[in-house]
Amino acid sequence: MQKTPMTGKGLLQLEDELRKLRSEERPAVIRAIAEARSHGDLSENAEYHAARERQSFIEGRIQELEELISTAEVIEPSSLSGSHIKFGATVCLVDEDTDKEITYQIVGLHEADIKQSKISISSPLAKSLIGKQEGDTVSVPAPGGDRTYEILSVKFI
Repeated sequence: MQKTPMTGKGLLQLEDELRKLRSEERPAVIRAIAEARSHGDLSENAEYHAARERQSFIEGRIQELEELISTAEVIEPSSLSGSHIKFGATVCLVDEDTDKEITYQIVGLHEADIKQSKISISSPLAKSLIGKQEGDTVSVPAPGGDRTYEILSVKFI
């Protein structure tokens, strides 16, 4: 069984989503199906078909979350150290074309969120950064052409 690396916060988010699906979403969709059934003919009942489709999505997501949680390998960034970039590192970069500074944390695939400056370990940028250290320059393939970044700092927080 292959382990899925993630942070403790990422695991908590998945567990919260699973708990909500089991305790709120699943019972709500069961009630919606029962309500739609009471309306009679199921062959032309759009409410019934929509509720069944929603139920299918919820059950699939529950199975996916259960598998992710069971294979999770929690890695706490604050317990890591060193000068080389690895999973959990918070990296400050400067784009050499625009001189714009950006900071990202490298996290697991299922907790990546660019709005929170969290990038997946499997993203092209993270793959380029792994193993590098402060002061190094990396080139990252992008749709508009390669982007070049200088690594300003590496922290494990």
